[in-house]
Amino acid sequence: MTTVSESAIDAAVERLMLAERARKPVPPVRDILGADDIDGGYAVQSRIIDHKISSGRRITGRKIGLTAQAVQSQFGVFQPDFGVLLDDMVFGDRAEIPLDDFLQPRVEAEVAFVLGTDLPAGGTVVDVIRATEFVLPAIEIVDSRIADWDIRITDTVADNASSGAVVLGTRPMPLSEVDLAGAGMALEHRGEPISTGVGAACLGSPVNAVAWLAGEVARRGAPLQAGEVILAGAWGPMAPVDGPGSYLAQFQDIGEVRVNFVTGHEEGGRRS
Repeated sequence: MTTVSESAIDAAVERLMLAERARKPVPPVRDILGADDIDGGYAVQSRIIDHKISSGRRITGRKIGLTAQAVQSQFGVFQPDFGVLLDDMVFGDRAEIPLDDFLQPRVEAEVAFVLGTDLPAGGTVVDVIRATEFVLPAIEIVDSRIADWDIRITDTVADNASSGAVVLGTRPMPLSEVDLAGAGMALEHRGEPISTGVGAACLGSPVNAVAWLAGEVARRGAPLQAGEVILAGAWGPMAPVDGPGSYLAQFQDIGEVRVNFVTGHEEGGRRS
């Protein structure tokens, strides 16, 4: 349970929403919430998501962050967290996405689980396997409203786990046909690898990560439901987006997915 006051939660919400309105990163919110009050961070996250839902957006899934040791080491945060995926954050393969939609974008390659049934509270890996209808290759566009990515656990949790958007492949793959822990991944830009990894880097297996998430969100009163898309976490280090161009993620036995960043807003495609 958080010890943060309602006024502090309101102040953190306003700071992060100001970053979105002004299109300019803001200082960390840990000066308001404290560096380690994870529950306070989730209270801020929930308040912001509620505001966006009231504005007409819709929840389509969740994302797990900070699952790979390489990513944890990048930020000095050594535990996973989660955020919420909204409908206008989800794109299809080869989408053209305006860079102006983001403040400080980075990309990471991971696999998305699409649930065919609800996941019970405290779901085991067996429950995850039974509930998963199929998986898809994915590129997550990670973004931070916090200036210079100066984040600790409270900052990233409050900031919806540093969510930006996700680009999903369009060829579904049953779990029974892939070895997620053993599969390799390469993320390329301009034909050069910028991040490599393996499924086991994601909490030993992406299935483990989804089982962790199922327990966490159920404990907080919002269990996973059929139809949700779950980003299970990065397989390797995230890489900065240094300008317009194409990024390609290739996964052994799972497939590939590509995103194209463009300048301006008028050139971008519709979000799926």
